[in-house]
Amino acid sequence: MKVRNSLKSAKNRHRDCRVIRRKGRVYVINKTNRRFKARQG
Repeated sequence: MKVRNSLKSAKNRHRDCRVIRRKGRVYVINKTNRRFKARQG
């Protein structure tokens, strides 16, 4: 999982990426291709 300042570029890597907020942190997760994961905060 990558830690990034901006998740917009991480979201654009794959069309199934979703931005989700959990416990004050912002995550990019992908159900079909689990390689594309990122976190902010």
